[in-house]
Amino acid sequence: MGDDEEPEFEEEIREHTYRVAMGLAVVLVSVATVVYRIGEDWSWVDSLYFSVVAVTTVGFGDLAPTHDGTKLFTVFYVLAGISLIGVVLNERLRRHATRRHEQRQR
Repeated sequence: MGDDEEPEFEEEIREHTYRVAMGLAVVLVSVATVVYRIGEDWSWVDSLYFSVVAVTTVGFGDLAPTHDGTKLFTVFYVLAGISLIGVVLNERLRRHATRRHEQRQR
């Protein structure tokens, strides 16, 4: 593999990583929305709202799980979700920085 091929290959890996992480984030938020809809009997909008607020660590505090099962789910959801959101943001920022660097080199 030549030097010219390495950056292109690395970019493909980053793009793939970003897409997989973004897809997993969407799935995770969707699953959490369903769990809160069923487990807490919240509306779909409230369930989605709490799923996003919890995983982005905003935590307004206006909604909170009240059942032991959804509380335990929330612990693991937040731990997994924050990590996953970190990967998504990291890859997004890396892509942006790479493009800016390439534009400056032209």
